[in-house]
Amino acid sequence: MIDEPLPVVKPKVRLKMADVARLAGVSVSSVSRALADSPLIPKELRERIQAIARENGYVVNQAARNLRLQTTQTIGLILPMGPQSDDQLTDSFLLEMIGALADEVVRRGYDLLLSKVNATSDGWLFDLTHSHRFDGLLVLGQSDQHVALQAVGAEYPAMVVWGEKMPRQSYASVGVDNVLGGRLAARHMVAGGCRDILFVGPSGVPEADARYTGYCQGLASTLASTLAQSGAPQRIESRFNFESALTAVREVIARKQTFDGLFCASDIIAQAALTALAEAGLSVPGDVAVCGFDDIGLARSLSPGLTTVRQDRATGARHMVDILFRRLNGIVAPSVQINAELVVRGTTRGV
Repeated sequence: MIDEPLPVVKPKVRLKMADVARLAGVSVSSVSRALADSPLIPKELRERIQAIARENGYVVNQAARNLRLQTTQTIGLILPMGPQSDDQLTDSFLLEMIGALADEVVRRGYDLLLSKVNATSDGWLFDLTHSHRFDGLLVLGQSDQHVALQAVGAEYPAMVVWGEKMPRQSYASVGVDNVLGGRLAARHMVAGGCRDILFVGPSGVPEADARYTGYCQGLASTLASTLAQSGAPQRIESRFNFESALTAVREVIARKQTFDGLFCASDIIAQAALTALAEAGLSVPGDVAVCGFDDIGLARSLSPGLTTVRQDRATGARHMVDILFRRLNGIVAPSVQINAELVVRGTTRGV
């Protein structure tokens, strides 16, 4: 038996823009504009050129187009992980914020490139901003990297940071009024009968430090005589994750420290606090009132619902992306601070 020779399959020839122009009877530049949906080409002609390209399997080489236009059509979204930070991408606040930012960026016709960066080496941010991987940069949280952000901000304007507005800041930021949020929480807890309120959260992180400042102001304005006798409000060190906070609150309970309220720097920390209190047989809010910060979906689903300070993530994402694209177009766009709102639920007493 003689084997039949296999048929020769000719490679499919990739259509060029010049071929589409020839089929449409127009110039190459007209095809380029039509495929970019430019209003410079009349609508009827634009649709005819697009139909010809589609019917003949022509697809724009986006990489070549971006190279020609010196753009990547991509926005970088960076989560800086410094020595004092170990936030996880599974963190509810981060996931909700990433989703809101992605919606805003994609709506403008850009892609979003997400990177979780180990920010422990000098020059990590400079390397990123000079990598040519994206046209602009969104940074989700200052972590403990304000110095690095400050160093790059002056020479790289296409960067917007979600975080606390710092004195003489060189970069644009968007964030909630953390001081006001801390003040609202402390005053509410005092109004509900708390007198020994502990703050649980990390030090050295601008957002958490600002929440602690507001908490101190709130206590000072309502418990001045008590604080004069007991000294400065107490701060229980915990990172922004469940396990760290669970350990911290368990230790406070184990050493039999007196407290009747916990103001937590995030809702995840508050969830851990509720777990530790339940383990110890302490009722909420009867024995200990608990307030969080963020108002993530979890805060509404807990039983009882978690009293917390709301950060409007959708509004924050819109401001961040708007500022970034204005800066990409050479427009001066300043930082924005969003108002904080106390949301009272079942883990605190009073209204």
